[in-house]
Amino acid sequence: MAVAPEVEKLLKDEGVKYEVIKHPTAYTAAEEAAVSHVSGYEWAKTVIFYTEGGEPIMAVLPASYHVNTAALGKLAKSRSLRLAEESEFAGLYPSCEPGAMPPFGNLYGQRVFVDQRLTEDELIVFNAGNHTEAVRLRYADFERLAKPVVGGFGEL
Repeated sequence: MAVAPEVEKLLKDEGVKYEVIKHPTAYTAAEEAAVSHVSGYEWAKTVIFYTEGGEPIMAVLPASYHVNTAALGKLAKSRSLRLAEESEFAGLYPSCEPGAMPPFGNLYGQRVFVDQRLTEDELIVFNAGNHTEAVRLRYADFERLAKPVVGGFGEL
């Protein structure tokens, strides 16, 4: 497998320098960070929620963090959020393996919310669209391309 084609196209079209990290098969963000030898603070996991209106949104936060749904809901201007089941959102990312979507919700018509902790490091690492590869790039490039809403919704 390779980097999701839409992500690879975006990065190349925008002239973004990035590195592909191949790693043993892993299915959780914590496992992926560990097998990639990347800090859990630098590995950006993507969690999908549905707003009260049924809109899928991406929450992107360090692998070692959990989502405070009240804080994310406030940021998303939604009175309630529901964690999406993998079976519900797999079809939203057709070129990606289930659960391995990269944090570029804008490529899939979704708003992206990033926990402020990820903005503190120069680099960010995330799923390439599969469970055996990751992408590392400068956070500033990610932010410029994904145009996320940044706020505090992650907690240890």
